[in-house]
Amino acid sequence: MSAPVHTILFDAPGPKALRRIALFNAAGTVAGLALIGVVAWIFAIRGQFAPGKWLTLVQWDSWAYYFLPGLASTLEAAALAVIGSVVFGLVFGVGRLSQQRWIRWPSSIIVEFFRAVPVLLMMVFVYLYLGYGGFDQITDKGFAAVVVGLVLYNGSVVAELVRSGVHSLPRGQAEAAAATGLTRLQSLIHIEVPQALLAMLPALVAQLVVVLKDSALGYMVGYQELLSGAKRLGTTSGQGNTIQTLLAATILFLAINYGLSRLADYLGRRLRGRGARFTVAEAEELPPSVSTVLELAVTDAAAEPPSTDPAYYTRDPYPEPPESEPRDPVREMWVLPRRETEDDPDV
Repeated sequence: MSAPVHTILFDAPGPKALRRIALFNAAGTVAGLALIGVVAWIFAIRGQFAPGKWLTLVQWDSWAYYFLPGLASTLEAAALAVIGSVVFGLVFGVGRLSQQRWIRWPSSIIVEFFRAVPVLLMMVFVYLYLGYGGFDQITDKGFAAVVVGLVLYNGSVVAELVRSGVHSLPRGQAEAAAATGLTRLQSLIHIEVPQALLAMLPALVAQLVVVLKDSALGYMVGYQELLSGAKRLGTTSGQGNTIQTLLAATILFLAINYGLSRLADYLGRRLRGRGARFTVAEAEELPPSVSTVLELAVTDAAAEPPSTDPAYYTRDPYPEPPESEPRDPVREMWVLPRRETEDDPDV
């Protein structure tokens, strides 16, 4: 029998609520199918289902010169943005946790500012600054604008994840570090931040999806990424199939983002099971060293007393050894003291 499901924010729906939910789900499904039918009917009227408009998607030239180069540019910008975001987030996340005001306040202002500014605006500002600032040595200014914009925004999000992850740890972590003589910075770097990153790892991986999707905004500053390549293919193929090429780019984005989402779910399940206890079957598969220690501990706990004779516990714990027998201080250390009885002359 399965365990009952406990709800937190609301009570379990009753029979009327279940019927109402089923009715709404059915109505939503019918409305969605009707919308898809209307879109398909409009496409059919305007000839969007003509074979010539879709054959472009299966030609090798379309992939070799448009889709694959655009996908490579998208992944390149996303990879550099992820690395820069992690570095940015660690630096300013630790800065927001500092006890020094001259470090904590500027870090907080920078993080909150870049979290509030839209990514597209930052890309445009960086692109215009590079264009009018005399940075002629940067040949691909669109690429630089995309990477910097993504780093500033997503790095601020990572910094907030680091801060919230450290605050979610038990207070005993920082107190134990302080008790061992570590400074606040040493405690953050060596103890608290690694645990926070491990706890926030699923959220960090999910942030990769945001980085990858936001890289599509690069076409606004002239960066030739996947969305820009699909649009150029639709306008230069001579078939007027921009919708079809953008649909192909959408499928590529969905496939990559779905893989990252599944990775985040997998990491979340693995991390939730880190503190689980061993089952009996798993305990039997432990290495010999561990199983031997457990066996000795159990055997020692269940060991019988050394003797069942009452005289064993009432004898003199420190008898005078015979002249021929040397005194054994180790054995005497483990002998129990004698019990006081009525016949004891010392009472």
